[in-house]
Amino acid sequence: MISAVIVAAGKGIRMSHSVRKQYLLLGDRPVLAHTLLVFDACERLAEIVVVIPKDDCDFCKETLMAPLDLKKEVHLVIGGVERQDSVYNGLKALNRKTETVVIHDGVRPFVRPAELAACIIGAQESGACILGIPAGDTLKRVGQSGIIAKTFGREGIWLAQTPQAFQYDLILKAHEIARRDGFRGTDDAQLVEGLGIDVRIITGSKNNIKITTRQDLSLAEAILAAKTE
Repeated sequence: MISAVIVAAGKGIRMSHSVRKQYLLLGDRPVLAHTLLVFDACERLAEIVVVIPKDDCDFCKETLMAPLDLKKEVHLVIGGVERQDSVYNGLKALNRKTETVVIHDGVRPFVRPAELAACIIGAQESGACILGIPAGDTLKRVGQSGIIAKTFGREGIWLAQTPQAFQYDLILKAHEIARRDGFRGTDDAQLVEGLGIDVRIITGSKNNIKITTRQDLSLAEAILAAKTE
């Protein structure tokens, strides 16, 4: 059984908007709705869990999900203090028959169906597989004074994205060990890497942006317009 955890429990502080970023309109529907439709159309998925902020259940059911006519049943789960806690809540809510789980940011609405499928296949073959893109810019470490401390070569450097797919038992174990040790990772793959497990990365798309700022939303509107022309 293949399941998905879509993480949409963020407060959207960087967006500086009264509406949470996952609910902002992108075209004629909320950002999260675009993401849900991609996952709902994936025939490989048997179950979808969406992790949302406390008190948003009625809004998500009645305002966001009802107009979408989703084919799959979507389970809503309350998020935690930080993203890592929210993912863990989502993992714990999955059907125990789950063998492979796909974890995705709800504010990445432009993931392509083929990329989602490729991540799932990669995880089934190797245990862990994520999307990413090779770094296209020069990377520099900068100190607090604003002075460049070190320049890194781009070769072999990738920017991680979601979806990230894993064998369910593996990612659950990684999260539980991280919780036990008080470790906070920057993404789910890092928790698995911490177990000494290899994580495969496959090429995603520059359009698979994470919408966290007003500038991101403007870019998303441009991407959507180009897709519908």
